[in-house]
Amino acid sequence: MSTLVRQMKKSLVLTLAFLVFFVPILLTMNVGQAQAATPVLNLDVKSAIMIEAKTGKILYKYNENQAFPPASMTKMMTEYLVLNAIEKKKITWDQKVMVDEYGAFLGKSGTSGVLLAQNEVHTVKELYEALAIYSANDATVMLAKTVAGSETEFVKLMNKTAKEFGMTQTKFVTSTGLPVEDLKQFAPDTSNGTDNMMSARDSAILAKELLTRYPELLETTKIPHKTFREGSTRPLKMDNWNWMLPGLVKQYQGVDGLKTGHTNAAGFCFTGTAERNGVRLITVVMGAKSFLSRFTETSKMLDYGFSNYKMQPILAKGAQIPGGEMAKVEKGTAKEVAAVAGQEVLYPVKAGEAGAYKPKAVLKTVTAPVKQGQTVGSIKIVGPNGKSDEFLRPIDEQKAGGVLVAKEEVEEAGWIRLAFRSFFGFIGGIFGSLGDLIKGLFS
Repeated sequence: MSTLVRQMKKSLVLTLAFLVFFVPILLTMNVGQAQAATPVLNLDVKSAIMIEAKTGKILYKYNENQAFPPASMTKMMTEYLVLNAIEKKKITWDQKVMVDEYGAFLGKSGTSGVLLAQNEVHTVKELYEALAIYSANDATVMLAKTVAGSETEFVKLMNKTAKEFGMTQTKFVTSTGLPVEDLKQFAPDTSNGTDNMMSARDSAILAKELLTRYPELLETTKIPHKTFREGSTRPLKMDNWNWMLPGLVKQYQGVDGLKTGHTNAAGFCFTGTAERNGVRLITVVMGAKSFLSRFTETSKMLDYGFSNYKMQPILAKGAQIPGGEMAKVEKGTAKEVAAVAGQEVLYPVKAGEAGAYKPKAVLKTVTAPVKQGQTVGSIKIVGPNGKSDEFLRPIDEQKAGGVLVAKEEVEEAGWIRLAFRSFFGFIGGIFGSLGDLIKGLFS
């Protein structure tokens, strides 16, 4: 046998040995990386999602775009609209509300409520606390009517706001989340026989908007116990349905909201939020199988989120981004202005990926006069392999990195300066074109 043949056989044997022993190991490594990117939490729910609250970056998702009945998680939109009406001074906290026939009907319906009676009077603040702490349906509908005049008009406002938020898989027909058939003669005119529907993603969007705009809501949602009609002859103890709050059965460190829900069609649902070490997470589970399991499944997501993610400093306030130091200025005394980070950029980064995220400047041309601190661009966070992360909505991705602002003022240039600049630009253009022509003739 020739030496060449022996060498070829030896090479073939070594190649086969490599394929047999090392390829399976490499494949296992790749699978492991894929699993790390999409954690397997084995949640026993119909759908779920977890996001970092500030940026809207998705940390976990499962069937997040399919719409299901949200039950009382609907009330998050009612809370938002009540707080918005307070902010716009359309209603006040101490405003008196007299309970009507609809409120009294729900007070006797056997669902969650504070047993409101017809002609009973309470303040907006009292009814709001009954909604946020005890998920009181009777209090909720009275607030809806106070804000919009009727539940039908309030539901229109709910759907309009949902559309503005980008909640594409949501339809509201009641302010409470109760099935329409349970409302009998009080069913809203807009129901058309259908019930509320919302996806886990949309619930997370709503929760993010609520907490971003009205973080003071948490001061109420974190209350574990409160007495309605305290000091009266008919006091009622309200125990918060969120049993993940400190001191309750399924307590979890850092939980301070947000909204539970349950109907036969919806199963057991929960939109939760918790904060630890500067990281705030928002979680949603829909269609859990029992009262307690929705909290157990939520704990799995929170455990994963808090053990794997932290808010990583990406850019200091006032710092510049290499390659994006200057923004163009039109009609100014200067043609450019230094672009700096308007605030410190913190971003949720998974353990082991601290150096994988970089800021990228997205600059725009501004017209003088330019004020110091004026927005001149945005900051995009680029992840591993130059790719962006997944967010709830495009607007969340756009805002995740914050903005670039002008480091100094740029005054508007006078007409003489602009005329000379235009003239010399014109001359430069002519000679530039002429030079290109001559160069072309002799190339």
